[in-house]
Amino acid sequence: MTLAISHDRSEETPEAKARVFQSLSLEERMEMFCEITEFILTVNPSIVDMKDAQPVKERIRVLSKT
Repeated sequence: MTLAISHDRSEETPEAKARVFQSLSLEERMEMFCEITEFILTVNPSIVDMKDAQPVKERIRVLSKT
């Protein structure tokens, strides 16, 4: 296997992202979680006030190539 950097979005599969996340230590995962949370709160501070999430009326189908 040759290691290389790719800039192709088609290679950013959920499975590939999961492998990267699983390779992180617990400390790195928590740091990433805190950074994402901070980003979300920066972009939309009122999200904290939202309560009782409602299910969507439409159907959602997640497809994955296996």
